[in-house]
Parts: sequence; structure tokens; C-alpha cells
Amino acid sequence: MGLREDVLSVINFSIEKVLPDRAVKDAIRRENLEEVENLYLVAIGKAAWRMAKAAKDLLGERIKRGVVITKYGHSLGEIEGVEVYEAGHPVPDENTISSTKKAIELASSLGEDDRLLFLVSGGGSALFEYPIEGVSLDDLKKVNELLLRSGADIVEINTVRKHISKVKGGRFAEIAYPAFIYTLALSDVLGDRLDSIASGPAYPDETTYEDALRVIEKYNLMDEIPSSVREVILKGVKGEIPETPKKLDNVESVIIGSVSLVCKHAIEKARELGYKTLFLTSTLNCEASEAGRFLAEILKEIRRSSNPVSPPCMIILGGETIVHVRGNGKGGRCQELALSASISIRGMDKTVIAAAGTDGTDGPTDAAGGIVDGDSFNRMLSNGIDPEKYLANNDSYNALKASGDLIMTGPTGTNVNDLIIGAII
Repeated sequence: MGLREDVLSVINFSIEKVLPDRAVKDAIRRENLEEVENLYLVAIGKAAWRMAKAAKDLLGERIKRGVVITKYGHSLGEIEGVEVYEAGHPVPDENTISSTKKAIELASSLGEDDRLLFLVSGGGSALFEYPIEGVSLDDLKKVNELLLRSGADIVEINTVRKHISKVKGGRFAEIAYPAFIYTLALSDVLGDRLDSIASGPAYPDETTYEDALRVIEKYNLMDEIPSSVREVILKGVKGEIPETPKKLDNVESVIIGSVSLVCKHAIEKARELGYKTLFLTSTLNCEASEAGRFLAEILKEIRRSSNPVSPPCMIILGGETIVHVRGNGKGGRCQELALSASISIRGMDKTVIAAAGTDGTDGPTDAAGGIVDGDSFNRMLSNGIDPEKYLANNDSYNALKASGDLIMTGPTGTNVNDLIIGAII
């Protein structure tokens, strides 16, 4: 295989290793949930269907009833005894509200002797939502769009989301009380913070209305957010409405998959293919275009001096970069990273940089990410594409499509951040 093929092989292998089926079943056995009586299920996120199906296959009729909420196109059919819904992502829609209402109704019907298996994966923040009184769906959409475009990171976005929601920030656990909740989570949050994964519906929340206000002010959104949202947050700051719960006694939470494991498997596969490896971080969190340039500079140094590792080698990173949207193009953070890198490695022989979202959908596109080499820049030019102009317009998808550099996996069924690889031989 060539270098590009090897990098794609590492990406595919790493994603396959963190698919939710085995992780869910292993966790259920480890937590001794196979013997639990009066068990109910709620699953949310991009991996919700696969997680729920794995649980149902193992536990069978022990699951009395369940609700699954996942992204459009991520359901693979019916699950016996479980209601399956699809809804909007990354912005909530009418189906988000109606399906979350079903989960609320299930949770609120549970008693002290009941147990709830709560399966959480990335995307849950958008897919599991019911606005606090006074806030409409249109208001939620507006806030989400503003935050996503502002460059705020996922923790900051979730801080605001929690405080205008009836189910985030531990409030879903309050709804289910006195039933006990077993939470199994696939982490898409850097550092694996349980209070941030899907905005922590069943985990104590350390953030406050004052924190939410600071995020809004930091990104100069105070005059743009809907008046209803501004009113709720200001009331919360004044103590006129209840805070999110800071302590919960009816929840046990376990992380069953994360980007750290993805990186571990990437290193394993790269070494198997004969490459030296250098693991840099599993918490990459910066501007996507800057990350692309940074990784390119590391590869240039390797080409010049064989430092910090000599070829053939792969540099492994995990995390979730951000994009400040300034243009009106189409793309996602992984594609933007790859496009930026293609400019920096123009003309470099036997050099590849790739970035892929483990869920298979990078931003609002059908691509998982991008993979570029030293010839990508010129391939774009030959197709009438100016890479630098397309980068400035946040139009990485169309630039990479023109050069044949999109990574297309389709929905993978998991979601644990992004895998970034720089390779050189």
C-alpha cells in the first residue's frame, strides 16, 4: 500500500475499535446490569441506535421499555420494545422536542424500584433538548447557531445550553428521581468531562448562570441572543430561578469510549504497518487552520532533520478543533484543517496529513474529513480552485472535493472526537 492508503487504514482501524457495540456490552457485564430488575432505557446521540441495539441484544426482555433519539440517517431500523426517533443535529428541530418529551415522560413515570439505563454519545446536546419555560424552539435554534458560529468551544457552548434546558446539566436525573440511573457514555468532550458530554443530563453541573452569562459576553452575543434567553439567564444570575443541580444521589456514570482510545489504536496500527509513531495529544483544541499549519511545520522539520522522529513515521493527535466561520462556504473542522495543511505542504514528496471525525460526519457535510498530500494544492489549482481563497471562505468541502481529498466513511455509529495524522516516508 502507499502512504495515503496506510493513513486511511490507520483511521479506519481506529474507528472500528471504538464502535459502541462491544463497549456497551462489556460495560453492562462489568457493571453487573444483566441481573437488574425493572430496567428501562433511554439512549441519546449519534451512536444512540447502536448502543441501544447492543443493550437490547444482551439484556432482551429485561428492558421493559425504551426511547432512542439519534441523528437523521443514524437509525438502522426498529428495536423491539424500544421507540426510535430521529431529530436535528447540530441544531435542534421539532422532532428533537417531541422525542425528548417522550424520554421525559418515561423518566418521570419511574419509581424507587425502577432502574434507568442511560446511554449517551456525542451529539446528545442537540438531539436531547426541551427548552426551559419561556424559551421557544426558534430561540434555541438561534442560540445554537450563534454559539456554533462564534468559535466557542464545546464546554462553553454546553454551559449556555444547560441553563436554558429542562434536561441538561443534571436536570434529567432530577426528572427520573427516585429511580436510579446507570449512565454509559461515549465521550466526545476533551478531557472526558461527564458534565459536558451531551451537556451532562444526568450528572451534577459545576457551571452556573453566571458562567453562561460570561460565555455570551465573551463572544459579544448579548445583543444578538433572543430576549427570552437573555431574560432567563439574567433571572438565573439573580437567583430568581433554580440553578442546575450541584449534587445527585441517584446516578452512577461510566465512560466506555473516548478519543484517547482512538489514539491508542492508531498508534498500534501504525506500528503494525512499520511506522515509527509520535503521540502528541488527545486534547487538541485550537483553530482548525492553525492546527493544519502546525502539523505541516512538524513534518517539514522531520524532513529537514529527522527530528523529533525519523521517517517513516506517523504523528498522532486527537481532539476537536474549532472554526471561526467568516465565509459562506461548506465544510467542517477536519476538512478545514486538511485544506490549511495542503497549502503548507505544497510540493512536499511522500507527505500526507489527514483529519477525520470518528462519527463520519464532519460539520454539516457527508464527509468525515480530508486527507491531503504534497500534490493536493496543484490538483485544486488545475480544477479552478484557489485553496487560499476557499480556506478564507470556509469552503473546504468543495476545495477537497475538487482534488479528490475528501474522506468518506458514512455514519460510523460512534462519536469520540477527531483523529489527526501526519505521515512522512
